[in-house]
Formats: sequence, C-alpha cells, structure tokens
Amino acid sequence: MDPIPLVVIVGPTAVGKTALGIALAQSLGGEIISADSRQLYRYMDLGTAKPTPDERAAAVHHLIDIADPDETVSLAQYLELARAAIADVAARQRLPLVVGGTGQYIRALLQGWQVPEVPPNPDLRAELEARPLAELWAQLLALDPAAAECVDARNPRRVARALEVCLATGRPFSALRRAVLPPYRALQLGLTLERTALYARADARVESMIAAGLEAEVRALLERGYDWSLPAMAGLGYRQFRPYFSGHATLEDVTARIKLDTHDFIRHQYAWFRPADPAITWYNAAALNLPALQEKIQRELSL
Repeated sequence: MDPIPLVVIVGPTAVGKTALGIALAQSLGGEIISADSRQLYRYMDLGTAKPTPDERAAAVHHLIDIADPDETVSLAQYLELARAAIADVAARQRLPLVVGGTGQYIRALLQGWQVPEVPPNPDLRAELEARPLAELWAQLLALDPAAAECVDARNPRRVARALEVCLATGRPFSALRRAVLPPYRALQLGLTLERTALYARADARVESMIAAGLEAEVRALLERGYDWSLPAMAGLGYRQFRPYFSGHATLEDVTARIKLDTHDFIRHQYAWFRPADPAITWYNAAALNLPALQEKIQRELSL
C-alpha cells in the first residue's frame, strides 16, 4: 500500500493555522483533521478558538466536538480516531491536512506511537494530582528517565497520567509507547511570527473572545454541571475564570490573566515545535505566499 500524502500545519496559538488550513483544503481538495486537544470538547467554542460555523462550512473538519467536557479522550483514543479519519479522507481521494497546536498529538501521529489503552484509575489519579508537580515529575523520571522525551513536564495532568500508567502496568510509560512506522508521506509546515507581533495578535484574539461572550460560555458550562475539577475546565481560557465566579476577580483581571497565560502557552508550544527542527519547513505568517506554498505541496507530495 502506498503511503498516504499528508500535510501537517503546526505552530503556536493565534498564528493563523486555521485560516491556512482552510485555504489549502479549498485549493487542494482537502479535509482538515484537528490536532487540538481542547477543540475536542462540545460547548467550549470561544475559549478554544474553535473554527466558527462559517469556517467549518468552508472546509470539512474532523475531530472537533467529539466529547462532552466531563469525558476523557486519551492519547490512545485520539490516535485511533485521527488515523481512521486520515485513512477515510485519503480513501475518498481527498488530501488530509492535520492542523493544530498540540505537540504531543502531532509527534505521536507522525512517529507512529502505539499507546496502550490503560483504563484511568480515578482514585490513583486524584491522589497523584493532589501532589506537587515537581514531586510527580521526579518520581516519573525515577521510574522512567526516557519519559522526558515524550511527556510535557509542565502539564500536571499529563505527568500524572504517565505516572499512573507506570504504576498500573509496572512498566515505563516510554516503553509502552512503542513506535511503528506510520503509513504517511508527510509534509510538515510551520507557521511562525515575530514574538512581539504574535503576542499582540494573541492579545487581540483574547479581547475578541471576551467581547463575543466568553464569560457567558463559561457560565453556561458551570450551569450544565461541569465543575472546575474537570481537565477540560482546567484549559486555557476557562480556568482563569474561577476567581471571577467566586467573586475574587473582575472581568478585566481575568482578561489580563488569560493574555499572560497565553503568552506562556506560546512559549511552551515552541518547545514542541522547534524552529531548528529539520522536519518542519517554517514560514513567516505575515509574509505567506499562498500560491507558492500550494505549488510546493503539490510538487513534494506528487499530487
């Protein structure tokens, strides 16, 4: 079986991945497979910068709105769904475009990780997440030094999950994450922007989210019974509202906090998508030549 041609668009939040993905899907006859861990959840549209209804009408999107906020989508489940979506798009003679900023999803997909589906242990997870992140990370590295290559050290839930898998199986998480060469002929495209300009663009997007009713979106989630303990509610754009709803912060405070945390998130994304990575061809989002990019894709993937 011939490898499936695959376009992968990566980069930090607010850089323009969604718009580029839609433009390429329209011009090259493609469909978009989301690689954004936050856009999996229903009812969470503004805070996740989910493609709008108009954008989703402009190009077919997969793996958006597939779970409720109180459900857990594991990495193993995401990979199963993404691989099936890619195969389905290709089987219909369409071009799959993987678009998103969740580095672990992209790396796992392109490196062919085969992650076992270890059922969550709620009691153990609660015990682990109650401990300091530094302590969890130290224990994980003691059990599995190679985990540093595949686990986000600054994400408490992912560190806890990796440690949970180690403790449940008695084997290193990294050993369970065996790789099989994926059946893709992938072209990775990275979008970047000068950091000050990118922060300004991200700040403007936060202002637009607030103006569009992000506060009401978070209120509606709480009214549906989705509480702050859920992983989905701990995401960027949501957890910052917790002091607001307890009467300890103003909407202006929340807006400022989201902006600062978004800047930190951007810095963290660049740790996954390194400009020096030879597998990624980087483009300045402010000076993108779309026709030239389309020609490159057609040439390199032999479309």
